[in-house]
Amino acid sequence: MNKASRLLLPVVLMASLPAAAQYAGDGIANKVSVHGNVQADVLFPEDDYDIGTEHYSDKILGNFYANASVFSKYVDGGARIEYLEHPLPGFEKAFKGWGLANIFVKGKYRNCELTLGDFYEQFGSGFILRTYEERSLGIDNSIRGARVKVNAVKGLRLTALGGVQRRFWDWDMRTKIAGADAEAALEQYSQALRDRNISWTVGASYVFKHEKDEDIIVPGTNYKLNLPLNVHSFDLRTHFNRNAWDFLGEFAWKGSDPSADNNYTYRTGTAIMLSGSYARKGFSALVQAKRSENMAFRSKRTQTLTAAFLNNMPAFAYQHTYALAAMYPYATQAAPGEWAFQGAFAYNFKRKTAMGGKYGTKFNLNVSYIRGLVHKPGETFNGSQYGTDGGSTPFFKMGGLYYQDINIQMEKRITSDFHLNAMYMYQRYNKGVIEGHDGMVNSHIGVIDAKYRFNRKLTLRGEVQYLGTKQDKGDWCFGLLELSVLPYFMFSVSDMWNCGETDLHYYMASVTANYKSNRLMVGYGRTRAGYNCSGGVCRYVPASRGFQLSYSYNF
Repeated sequence: MNKASRLLLPVVLMASLPAAAQYAGDGIANKVSVHGNVQADVLFPEDDYDIGTEHYSDKILGNFYANASVFSKYVDGGARIEYLEHPLPGFEKAFKGWGLANIFVKGKYRNCELTLGDFYEQFGSGFILRTYEERSLGIDNSIRGARVKVNAVKGLRLTALGGVQRRFWDWDMRTKIAGADAEAALEQYSQALRDRNISWTVGASYVFKHEKDEDIIVPGTNYKLNLPLNVHSFDLRTHFNRNAWDFLGEFAWKGSDPSADNNYTYRTGTAIMLSGSYARKGFSALVQAKRSENMAFRSKRTQTLTAAFLNNMPAFAYQHTYALAAMYPYATQAAPGEWAFQGAFAYNFKRKTAMGGKYGTKFNLNVSYIRGLVHKPGETFNGSQYGTDGGSTPFFKMGGLYYQDINIQMEKRITSDFHLNAMYMYQRYNKGVIEGHDGMVNSHIGVIDAKYRFNRKLTLRGEVQYLGTKQDKGDWCFGLLELSVLPYFMFSVSDMWNCGETDLHYYMASVTANYKSNRLMVGYGRTRAGYNCSGGVCRYVPASRGFQLSYSYNF
């Protein structure tokens, strides 16, 4: 923690926490609100050689966060403290530290807004800019600087920003970031569109990165690359909606940006996405397609860690919550690129029909299909691609299969108190591409999820899952029982068993208590080594065993 952060800390807390009390006497308290939260995730690790846990010299590992913000008519402000001196497994050594990780003040007047300090922003779908916080993955790539938002013209929103990006506990002044975004709602200017119940927006974004030069040497030579100090990127999009129909189209371009991701080649990057959906009572459909190439965009060209991205390429893969269905999650291949297709379809069979039964039945079909690009090799220099254009990629040609997921889900209410969900899934997972080792994993996964409500306070839920595969470590079984005692307690026991090769059990038992704004979870068991993913971004988490404690409080 730097000296400046330590000096700022008591000032921020004194300015924010007592705010409501400060104004209570003069009648302004109803115009000022204070909100925040405290979160602690703790593991008391134990050695377990059967599952290959790491040996930790620390007896307690934990991530701790405290956040407080003040909101008023004209000024908002807030700060977040983080303590990660002994971070949880799966968080790199660079996470180690503590201090004031986020501080901001925001001024608001009429249709203008100015933010100074740390903030998060996304332009469009995030192809050229998305900064966000995802604590479970250890991601916080906020921008520290200034941002202006203007909504002074009817139907037009403007944003401009500039600053430096956070990487763990550093805000590297070697790289400067600037950007602007404009989005116009065309129906605000056309009575004909409004009469037809049409909303139609168009948007454009620009992001600029200035990064100081570095000594990148072509392997086997004494030649240094002439790196571009400035990298420009653009994004154009349109979004059309009328009644049940919705369409989105987006295109992004990124200039030459040699980096560790693309083997220091000078080829530009592109991304194009088309999406269409239709929804009416009892039926919905979504179809999407995306082609991206060389769109890994970082504030530091030599960085290879997840936290360094300036942008985010959304994954066209269904986000599973069941344990075995989520065992092989897809991570977006932003650097080489990919062709990605996704479809999601839902249909409700009406009550008192052959398929609907007494209470109706809902079916969901989800399809994800992702392939690589065909890369035609170009020139090399001393056997290396460093400093070259990286070859070419024919636009419509597709390479090898990266990922495929076809799953069908049924949601059925058997009686007024008994609910049943079932899912079948066929998955193909190219472990060699996504994880860098082994080959294709083909799996069949079945899930049955049943819930029975005994009374208004007592509910029992159970899961049975099976994953069958001839690759990797073979078949898996999973079982869970969860007893909910409203409004205060939830008891849970589960076991994930590798019945194919290792015969290992990953058991877990936990108790969760809720009281007002407090939530406490205490558990004990094993956690399997694997990837934790969200939105196509993944982090490897090693195996662990021990007591787990999680506490959160919101105010």
